[in-house]
Amino acid sequence: MSDNEATASGNFIRQIIDRDIAANKNSGRVATRFPPEPNGYLHIGHAKSICLNFGIASDYQGTCNLRFDDTNPHKENTEYIEAIEKDVHWLGFDWEDRLYFASDYFEQLFDFAVELIRANKAYVCDLSAEEIRSYRGTLTEPGRDSPYRERGVEENIDLFTRMRAGEFSDGERVLRARIDMASPNINMRDPTLYRIRHGVIHHQTGEEWCIYPMYDFTHPISDAVEGITHSLCTLEFADHRPLYDWVLDNISIECHPQQIEFSRLNLEYTVMSKRKLTELVSEGYVEGWDDPRMPTIAGLRRRGFTPASIRDFCTRIGISKSENTVEMGVLENCIREDLNSHAPRRMAVLHPLKVVLANYPEGQVEELEVANHPQDEAMGTRTIPFSGELFIDREDFRETAPSKFKRLVAGGEVRLRNAYVIRCDEVIKDVNGEIIELHCSYDPATLGANPEGRKVKGVIHWVSVAHAVTAEVRLYDRLFTRPAPDASGDYRDCLNPDSLRTLTQCVIEPSVREMRPGDRFQFEREGYFCLDEEADAENPVFNRTVTLRDSWAKIEQQYRS
Repeated sequence: MSDNEATASGNFIRQIIDRDIAANKNSGRVATRFPPEPNGYLHIGHAKSICLNFGIASDYQGTCNLRFDDTNPHKENTEYIEAIEKDVHWLGFDWEDRLYFASDYFEQLFDFAVELIRANKAYVCDLSAEEIRSYRGTLTEPGRDSPYRERGVEENIDLFTRMRAGEFSDGERVLRARIDMASPNINMRDPTLYRIRHGVIHHQTGEEWCIYPMYDFTHPISDAVEGITHSLCTLEFADHRPLYDWVLDNISIECHPQQIEFSRLNLEYTVMSKRKLTELVSEGYVEGWDDPRMPTIAGLRRRGFTPASIRDFCTRIGISKSENTVEMGVLENCIREDLNSHAPRRMAVLHPLKVVLANYPEGQVEELEVANHPQDEAMGTRTIPFSGELFIDREDFRETAPSKFKRLVAGGEVRLRNAYVIRCDEVIKDVNGEIIELHCSYDPATLGANPEGRKVKGVIHWVSVAHAVTAEVRLYDRLFTRPAPDASGDYRDCLNPDSLRTLTQCVIEPSVREMRPGDRFQFEREGYFCLDEEADAENPVFNRTVTLRDSWAKIEQQYRS
C-alpha cells in the first residue's frame, strides 16, 4: 500500500489524536483496535472501520489490534473468524502478533464483576428479561428499582458464584450494575452485565463457561487490558459511552481509553444490517455470504473489486459525525477507475453470431499482435488468432438500422478491432426467419490501416471460431431496485429480479486459458470482468465487476424526480 493510500485527509478524529499527542496524553502513544463480532461476514461498512483503525495506527506509528468480540457463542463460529481474518489481510492490513479474543479475558472479567459486587455496585437480579424491560421505564418516565436491588454483598457473591457453577437455568438470574434507575440515559438504568447461557460450546473456551458477559461490560475492559488509547466506534454507541466510562471508573484498572464515535457507512441499493444480510443468505435470496451481489468484502472480492479500490472508496467518503448515505456510483467509480488503469484488455463475445469471410484464404490463420492495454506499454502485447470464420456480437449487427447505428449493417462495412475492415454481403436465416450467420468479405489492405477515402462507421470486437473458449458469464447488477431498500416496508419487496443474468454460450479469445481465478480484465466494449474464484480451466466462469459506464445514472435520476 502506498503512502497516499494509507494517509486519509484530516478529520475530527485525527484532530483529537493530534491534540492528545501535543499534550503527551498516553505518553504520546496511539493504539487502536478493530473488534468484529464473529457472527457473520464483514461488509463494506466494516471496511470503513478497518481502514480507519489500521490507517490511523499506521500514520501515527502506533498499533492496531484485531480482537474478536466473542461473547455470544449462540451465533458465532470459526468460519466467520477465518473469513474476517482473510478479509482484513486482503484489504492490505496486518495485526502482526496482536490477535485477541474477548474470551481471552473471561476470567479477568469475572473478577472485575466480583469487584463491582463487593463495592455494592452490582447485584444479582431474578427478574425475567421481560420484567427488566418493564421496570426500565421509558424516555419520558424513570425506571423502577428491582426488588432484588438491595441484596447484600455476600448473597450477591454467593449467587453469582453459583451462576458460574451452572446451578441456574437460562434467564433465571442475571448480574446487573447498580447505577441509576432514574437516569435520562436508559443505558445507565442498571444495565445487565452477565447472563446465563447453557448448552453451547464456545469456539475458544469450549464448555468452560455457562455465563457470558454483555458487550457493554466486555468492551471497555478489553480495550483497557490491551492498552487501547482511542476506541473508535460508530454513532449508535454514543449513548453507551457513559456506561463505557462508568465501568472503567469503577474497577481497579489503570488504563482508560477514550471512546470516539463516527458515522457509519450507509450505501445506496444495499442493506447493512447483519441480521438482514443473514436473512438474505439463509432464505436463499443469494448464493452465500460471498455472492457477488452482496455488500460483503468476500462478495466484492469475488465480484472483482480490488483492495486498492475499496481503500480509495473509504478515503473518498471520509470520516464525520453526520449520518449520510453514499451513492453506489461512488463505489462503482472507484473500481472502474482502478481497473481502467490496471486491467488488461481482452475480447469476448457475449451473444455470438457467426461470420464467414467468403474471400479469406481457406485454412489460413494469422497471429495478430495487439496491445494488452491501449495506454500502458508496460503491460506488453499478446497474439490473437484471426481466421475465415469469426464470432461477433448479435448486438453489433442490424439488417437495417438508423444512421446513428455505427456498427455492421447489411451491405455496410465495419472495422474489426485490431484487424480488417469487413463488408456484410449476405444474411443467412433459418426456417423461422432468425439470423444464424453472416457472409462477409474482408479487405486485406486494411490491416492496421485506413486507406485514403475509406469511411468506416465503427469498430467492433470479435473472436475466431476455431480458437474460441466457451465460457459462462454472469452479469451481476445491484441487488435492490430502490436506493433505500429498507426505508419502509419489507426490504425484500424491492429485490432486483435482474440482479443476476447468466449467459452460458459466450466465447472469449484463447489467451484467457492463461488466466487464474481472481484475475481481472476489461472485455472490450462490454465491461470489467473477473475469473470466478471457483472456476476451472475446463469450465471458466466470469463475473461482471462493473460496466464501462454508470448505466444506473439515468434510472436514479428518474427515481429521484
